[in-house]
Amino acid sequence: MKATGIVRPVDGLGRIVLPIELRKTLGINPRDFLEIFLDEDKIVLRKYQKSCVFCKSEDGLTEFKGRCVCKSCLREMEKR
Repeated sequence: MKATGIVRPVDGLGRIVLPIELRKTLGINPRDFLEIFLDEDKIVLRKYQKSCVFCKSEDGLTEFKGRCVCKSCLREMEKR
């Protein structure tokens, strides 16, 4: 993990501000979603990318009942 030397306070609502340099580097824009993970004692933020619930592919997605499914997995389900 790369240290940036940037320190930010947490406000009364539990929010932090991500510095513009980091947002530009990672392509994070206003209204984008971030995924939040725990890794031992670390909080990891990652820009959210829709992916297939089965194979994690990001290509050719269709939404079904609030879940994304790719064309390949849809074809495989149709065979059954």
